[in-house]
Amino acid sequence: MQELEKIVKEGREALDGGDYRKAIQAFRKALQAEPGSAEFNYLLGEALIEDGQVGPALKALEAARKLAPEDVEILYTLGDAYFEGQQAEAAMAAYRRILELDPEQAEAWVSLGLVQFNQDRVEEAMECYHKALQLEPDSIFALNSLGDACFAQGLNDKALEYYRQGIEFEPEDPQAHYNLAEMYYDTGDLEGAERECREVLRLDQGFAFAYLTLGNICLDLDRNEEALQSFQEFLLLERSAGAKDIRAEVAAVVEGLKAELE
Repeated sequence: MQELEKIVKEGREALDGGDYRKAIQAFRKALQAEPGSAEFNYLLGEALIEDGQVGPALKALEAARKLAPEDVEILYTLGDAYFEGQQAEAAMAAYRRILELDPEQAEAWVSLGLVQFNQDRVEEAMECYHKALQLEPDSIFALNSLGDACFAQGLNDKALEYYRQGIEFEPEDPQAHYNLAEMYYDTGDLEGAERECREVLRLDQGFAFAYLTLGNICLDLDRNEEALQSFQEFLLLERSAGAKDIRAEVAAVVEGLKAELE
């Protein structure tokens, strides 16, 4: 038993430290000792997701769910994995199951809304976000998502209001600052966009998409060496399966910049 506990501890430490391959090995080893463990299947699923292996992750998480069908944490991670694997209906079913088990789960409403937003069902998404805010008025997750929905509809002032409200509640939230950066960039305010991107990276140096936006800003400002560095940082950090296409595009830009700068 002590040996198993050691293996699981090492796996958790590897997962927290970003060494996902080591974590996967540890949790698979733990499952050999206890194949009927919902916890070990769940941890394996988490590690596989972080490593970009969505298919195997879903198998592990589905096994965890069978073993612990009412575990909300497992359902959240399973829903997120379905969403990343572009299985929208399955993702929504997981989030709805959470709400059946606990109607007070504001995060489940936001997650459900995100799937609908991804399917261009903006009104339904906004309804979910508002339901989340009724349960949790200071939900940064809901406020950021509402801002995104408003921005998608061209309601820039309203989007800005939600983003700023989120920052008021949680000034150190990198996602809220990144949302502002994206909005400023899309409306041509490159100075504001760069300022917010750098604030994101001050708060979270591993926020991959801030490097992508910063790279685009630098490219627009003819600061090609800085753009190259930012794009390379993005490629190092962003490994998710859902980012495959954007990674390919950025890799092509990187090769072009390298050739230009030589």
